[in-house]
Amino acid sequence: MTPSLIHLAAEPHSAPVTDWAGRIAWVVGLLVFVVFVYWLMRQGWKWRGTLQGDLPELPTAPAEAGEPRLALSGRYHGSTTAGQWLDRIVARGLGTRSRAELTLTDQGLSVVRPGATDFFVPAAALRGARLDKGIAGKVLPEGGLLVVTWEHGGGQIDSGFRSDQATEHPAWVEALNQLSTTEHTTEHSETEGAR
Repeated sequence: MTPSLIHLAAEPHSAPVTDWAGRIAWVVGLLVFVVFVYWLMRQGWKWRGTLQGDLPELPTAPAEAGEPRLALSGRYHGSTTAGQWLDRIVARGLGTRSRAELTLTDQGLSVVRPGATDFFVPAAALRGARLDKGIAGKVLPEGGLLVVTWEHGGGQIDSGFRSDQATEHPAWVEALNQLSTTEHTTEHSETEGAR
C-alpha cells in the first residue's frame, strides 16, 4: 500500500452522534398534534349531539311485545337522516356502534344493544327497509347492510344493521316492508273513516 492510503486507513473515525433532543422534540410534537386532532374530533361529535338535542327520547319496547316474527343477531352501525347516508345522528346514543339483537313482532322492531341504549321502533313508525352498501362511517359490499327507515321526532331516520348471517337480510327487508305497508294501510283507512 502506498503511504497516503495507509494514512487514511489509520485515521480514527468516531460514530455519528444521535441528536436525542431533536428526536424527542419531534416525537413530543407529533403526540401533541395527534391529541389535538382527537380533541377536535371529540368536540365535533359533542357539537353534533348538541345540534340534534331536540330529538325526543327513544321509545322503549312494550312489556307485551307479541310473538316474534324474525330475530337477528349482528351489529348496529349507526343512524343517519333518511336519504343522507353521511349525515350521522349521534343524539340519544344513536351514534354508538355496538352489537345488536333485533326482534321483529307485530308491535314493531326491538333493538337490544349491550353497552348502548336499547330502542324500539313501533310498527306505525316503520317506513320501510332496503339492502344498501353504506351508512356514515361504514361501507360494505353491495347489499351487505340492512337499512331500516323509521320516523321519530317529526323526521325520518335510516338505521344500519349487519347480521352475522348476511343471507338473512332479504327476509328482513320483505318482512319490514310488509309490516310498514300493512300499518300504513290500516292507519290510512282509520283516518279516512274518521272524516
